[in-house]
Amino acid sequence: MPEFIIPEFIRTQWKHIIKYAACCGVLIMFLSGTACTAQERRPQERETKEEPTISLYIAESGEEKELKIEEYLQGVVAAEMEPSWPLEALAAQAILARTFTLERIASTGGVPQRGTDASTNVEEFQAYDTARINANVVKAVENTRGEVAKYNGKYIKAWFYADGGGITAASAEEGLAYTKEPSPYVQSVKDPGFAITAAENKAWRAEFPLTAVRESVKKVSGSDPGPVTEVKIAKKGPSGRVMLFKIGSVSVSGPALRIALGSEKMRSTLLTGLSVEGGKLVVTGKGFGHGVGMSQWGAKALAEQGKSPEDIIQYFYRDIKIVKEW
Repeated sequence: MPEFIIPEFIRTQWKHIIKYAACCGVLIMFLSGTACTAQERRPQERETKEEPTISLYIAESGEEKELKIEEYLQGVVAAEMEPSWPLEALAAQAILARTFTLERIASTGGVPQRGTDASTNVEEFQAYDTARINANVVKAVENTRGEVAKYNGKYIKAWFYADGGGITAASAEEGLAYTKEPSPYVQSVKDPGFAITAAENKAWRAEFPLTAVRESVKKVSGSDPGPVTEVKIAKKGPSGRVMLFKIGSVSVSGPALRIALGSEKMRSTLLTGLSVEGGKLVVTGKGFGHGVGMSQWGAKALAEQGKSPEDIIQYFYRDIKIVKEW
């Protein structure tokens, strides 16, 4: 039987067909998720936007400058979290800081009292310190470039704090007395950071003169409770945080009174003790911060367990999506 000879042009085309089929096979494997499990760790959606340029009020000098948002975020992440912490924890902080910035610009115009998108004054916006930026911070921001957290297509209120005292707040109302709009993505979960947190977050004690307590109640509620002789807890939330205090005949918000007394001293509303002794209000508790959203010590603990930045955020917030916008 004579040998079957394939013409040269057919052999050439066949090579292309085989190559095309191989590429398609790789593509099918990739799309099916069998080619690269790392894809599971990346944002679930992608949008095509350009990186924004924002205006920043420099509180220290009173000046205003414009810069790309990714450059701005380096200063925020460096100020809001310890720069030497694990890369994945810093990256999670970067995603939330980016989300916080864009949500505030969208909802309030940024910092309208300054006429800018952001401010370096921590009471007006986010902490910001370029002197603390290191290679770790830069990489964390670069690795999450354009990533934001959304719920039902909108930026979430990207709340975070230092330490949840073992458990996060069940709602923004419980931890922050925030009721302006629903935030169903907030959930109460175990805070893994409590096992590794600083000693002062595991158990703290603070004392406040009763005169200062009276003035703080007046400031917060607009009502004078009179001479303070007793302080009671009127309402606790699901996670155990104080939502309402009863001081004299006045009921006052737990989160608001904490801020009025000084959030650095009354480190949280997750209290373990409350008494009036020797002309002072004595408070003991655990954790540091309002407890709503992401615990930074929790992020550190999860990062040390090998969790991705996206995994970390989705641990603390429910039913959200991490979207890459640019």
